[in-house]
Amino acid sequence: MLERLLGFLSKDLAMDLGTANTLIYLRGKGVVLNEPSVVAINQESHQVIAVGQEARNIIGRHGHRIATIRPLKDGVIADFEVTSIMIKYFLAKILKSRQLFRPKLVVAVPTGITSVEKRAVIEAAEQAGARQIHLVEEPMAAAIGTGLPIDQPFGNMIVDIGGGTTEVAVISMFAVAYSESVRVAGDETNDAILRYVQRERHMTISEILAEKVKMKIGSAVPLASPESMDITGKEVLSGIPKTFTVTDEEIREAIKEPVMVIVDAVKRALEKTPPELAADIHDKGYWLAGGGALIRGLDQLLNQATGLKVNVADDPLTAVARGAGMVIEQMDFFRQVFIN
Repeated sequence: MLERLLGFLSKDLAMDLGTANTLIYLRGKGVVLNEPSVVAINQESHQVIAVGQEARNIIGRHGHRIATIRPLKDGVIADFEVTSIMIKYFLAKILKSRQLFRPKLVVAVPTGITSVEKRAVIEAAEQAGARQIHLVEEPMAAAIGTGLPIDQPFGNMIVDIGGGTTEVAVISMFAVAYSESVRVAGDETNDAILRYVQRERHMTISEILAEKVKMKIGSAVPLASPESMDITGKEVLSGIPKTFTVTDEEIREAIKEPVMVIVDAVKRALEKTPPELAADIHDKGYWLAGGGALIRGLDQLLNQATGLKVNVADDPLTAVARGAGMVIEQMDFFRQVFIN
């Protein structure tokens, strides 16, 4: 009875705790927060200066006393203390001072997360004020958010390309029949652009600018018409700021290696999927979710590599958060998807 009363009075939440961004789904409201997973701290006073978008806005624009920290690496907690601060800040921002009872929380985590990493996520959420924490695998949440019938006895394949990891999973009857996880995703494509610009153009640019370039002119296959973008960086040798032009062909070449790692992960998953489920995937194709699904032409490249239909989820950036949110909305129906 007490548990039921607490559930009625609290505002239950679901969280996509991502390497690049953290999204929060509020029960009955939908996705109410989408902010970068970044915290800015004064290293002398240990005071938190900014969290989320405010912290991302000052990356590279602060003195030595301030450190901007991304507390998650490859989808898991790298800095426990800073992660706790970040989660607490985001929960407080959503719940405000009106929250009298600790909320129930569903958190999406990468496939293959270790027991130590699970414990870190749970403890960070508990310290942030959550009453009861349930974990669900990110590709499972992405499949639910995409609207795939994961409760049915046939194969549903999802490719979730986040900031730190790419998760490929074949799901049937609430269970992951096969999964493939590689720690190559959005962050690695950004890094690849940084390396290319430094190696080929002898210029250095910020990671934030590299991501903007990727989203504006980046592609996995040649575009119908060439595109270019003027960007400002710093010459490696002289250190003098300079504006120069990069083309879609250059960016495509820059991100080719990490993109092919993702393609190979999909092919391996298909090779190792049981025959009965593989037949279902052949008939229906598979789905892309996560921010990486927004790279133009990635669906075409995967279609060329596998010969199968490739679908892109509606609003792929929020698919995991929406899926975790559906779990919190229908806890009894989705109870089987929780991991220990």
